[in-house]
Order: sequence, then structure tokens, then C-alpha cells
Amino acid sequence: MDKRELGSRYEERAAGFLAGQGYRIVERNYQYARGEIDIIGWDGCYLVFIEVKYRRDGARGGSLEAVGLQKQRRICRAALHYRMQRRIAEDTPCRFDVVGIDGGEITLVKNAFDLCYGKPW
Repeated sequence: MDKRELGSRYEERAAGFLAGQGYRIVERNYQYARGEIDIIGWDGCYLVFIEVKYRRDGARGGSLEAVGLQKQRRICRAALHYRMQRRIAEDTPCRFDVVGIDGGEITLVKNAFDLCYGKPW
């Protein structure tokens, strides 16, 4: 199984977990030339951009540690593009969540990071 297939499997698992938490999933694998968002959904009145990370074991660190500043900036760029493309009102509350899957354990971090303004992007 290649990385894309493996990633899709765990994104599917994360989407099911999020739905069980009350999220309404509206899009998966949103592609933008300079980034991607794994899952986009609504949690109440919040439009949520969700990154999914999987680690089989802790040999390369935990899943949540894999969402560093560079990755956050890519996600932020893609989120701004998504909002513009879909004409989402500027006053719509948004947040960035991360779903970490370590082995069989799923961890959801709500509001894991803030929108990245400024440079370098």
C-alpha cells in the first residue's frame, strides 16, 4: 500500500471519528496549488479546517508533532483560498483542528493553531 492509499484510509477513519463528534463534513482533500486541506467541515457555527496525521509508532515522533509551522502555513494559505473561492463571509468563525492517529489511538486537538498571517509563507 502506497502513502496516498494509507493516508486516505486514515483520513476516512478521522472523518468517521469527527462525524461521531458532531462535525458535518463538507469536503475532503481540498487541493490548492500551494497546499492541501485533508478535511473541511462544520462544528456548530465554526468552519473547521482539519489536518490528519498518522504515525504507526513513535519512532519519528508523534502524529501531532508532525504539524509544524511550515505545514500550518500551507494549510492557512489553502484555507484562505478556500474561503475566497467558496465566497465564505469574512466574519464566519473558522478554526484549525488536528486529528492525530498514533497506532490505534485517535486524538482531536481543537483550535490547534491560529491563522498564519504575514511572511514568510
